[in-house]
Amino acid sequence: MKRASLSIVIALLFASAVSAQDRNSEHAKKTFEIYKTIIEMETSKNLGNVPAMAQYLADELIGAGLQEADVEILPVGETAALIARYRGDGSSGKKPILLLAHMDVVEALPEDWERPPFKLTQDDTYFFARGTIDNKFGVAHLTSTFIRLKKEGFVPNRDLIIVFSGDEESSMTSTKILAYERPDLVEAEYALNSDSGGGQLSEDGKVLNFLVQTSEKTYVTWEITARNPGGHSSRPKPDNAIFDLADAISKIRGHKFPVRWNDTTLEYFAETGKQLGGELGDAMIRFSEDPNDAEAAERLSIESSYVGTTRTTCVPTMLRGGHAENALPQSATVTVNCRVFPGVPAADVKSALQQAIGNEVLEFKVTYEPEESPVSDLREDIRGAVSEAVHARFPGVRILGYMTSGGTDGMHFRRAGVPTWAMGGIVMKPNDNYAHGLNERVPIDAFYGALNHWSIIIKNLASD
Repeated sequence: MKRASLSIVIALLFASAVSAQDRNSEHAKKTFEIYKTIIEMETSKNLGNVPAMAQYLADELIGAGLQEADVEILPVGETAALIARYRGDGSSGKKPILLLAHMDVVEALPEDWERPPFKLTQDDTYFFARGTIDNKFGVAHLTSTFIRLKKEGFVPNRDLIIVFSGDEESSMTSTKILAYERPDLVEAEYALNSDSGGGQLSEDGKVLNFLVQTSEKTYVTWEITARNPGGHSSRPKPDNAIFDLADAISKIRGHKFPVRWNDTTLEYFAETGKQLGGELGDAMIRFSEDPNDAEAAERLSIESSYVGTTRTTCVPTMLRGGHAENALPQSATVTVNCRVFPGVPAADVKSALQQAIGNEVLEFKVTYEPEESPVSDLREDIRGAVSEAVHARFPGVRILGYMTSGGTDGMHFRRAGVPTWAMGGIVMKPNDNYAHGLNERVPIDAFYGALNHWSIIIKNLASD
């Protein structure tokens, strides 16, 4: 055996031994216990289960040594938020750090899943269940990190505040209360969000980069409705609300919004393209060098993991129509969800959709007013803290700021004046991300690999 090959084998064996040791540690066992418990609490909207999850987490934190007065469950309708303050000694003179996650999950229909969505199961590679990624991974790791630090006797030089919302996946009412009605929270210097960011792996398992979310696209949803007098189904007419709506949906499918870019997205594609290589990597590099390269932009547009970084996107997500099987429909409605590139007014997107559809009698109703959020430029102290955590696992990996296509609680804290960066500890392939989809899963290695992620970041930012 060649010396180089022997060195690689020894390194892999050492890594496996360390990994096995980490998985048997008290911290690993507690993290998994919390993860399994909260995943098996079905916290989809309108079920009223989030308060029970918040109480469970509160009890865990108080049991680890947080003062009962510093742990608050904030009722918000059928849901709740959790606020837990880890007291520092104030020696730094710095304002608190917020640590964000959300306790609710998107609905999952058991009959559609291959495995029970609200029971944590696994095979040799993955954990499966709704919330394994989004965002009970972040909730479990942040909670267990607070517990670990308390048991270690760690005293931060400023306060650390867990802020877990209860309806991020729906109305964000609890998020808005936390961000706009709690001056004790928005006095924080900044927030660190577990609900985005993370490392990207290539298909062959190479770590390409680690992403820190610095901005988000604007989330806006329209209900588009076609109306008609209707009539008896035995007497069909050329004009039909469902036909009209189907034509509109077809037009939306064929519409592409203009290519957009900013400094963050161009840097992201330049660096990711170099690491990724191949045809897709080449398209990323060409796009970063010339965003007007139509061929490169088109290549990126067919990749679900990257299309949102190049333009505004709008997609139908729900349908309803008709009132009886033997009657012509009197109305039909499609829900269209849009993720708008920063700086583009939502009104311009609506106008573009109306023009593409070409049917001025269709009704457009916005489900709620869209809220744009500013960019949080990536500070060097934040980049340094993330680098320390990431390089402990993957030496030399590049830390990049990026814009996420989805929306998180971070948008409201940014709007409230709290700079926010998302840096969740998951490292995996983009194609493994089934968040919001069927059979949501997370690599088991990614779960255990993130055990030290938050403690390293916190100690870097809150120690003398």
